[in-house]
Amino acid sequence: MPLSESDFDRVADEELHALDHAFADFDPDEVEVELSAGVLTLTFADAQKVIINSHRAARQIWMAAFRNAWHFSPSDEGGVMKWRTEKDELRSTLARLMGERLKRTIAL
Repeated sequence: MPLSESDFDRVADEELHALDHAFADFDPDEVEVELSAGVLTLTFADAQKVIINSHRAARQIWMAAFRNAWHFSPSDEGGVMKWRTEKDELRSTLARLMGERLKRTIAL
């Protein structure tokens, strides 16, 4: 059964805040992090950006980064909400992109 609008807003907001919190200790000279109005923006020192936002109409979290885009749908996996495409998961995809960009292992 699809999530109601209010349930989607709640779980998407929780995910965006969790990601924002995960980047709290990053050096702002490496990546600046801003969460505002359902949009998480990661800006690198070279001005490249990763944009992650909730998209209520599609009931997805969308991510755009380095000329690529993903649309992650919510998946309740044993009481834990994961955000997935057919082959990718939001946190692991973001960790991989961040690791490639910052040249170190990133765990989310």
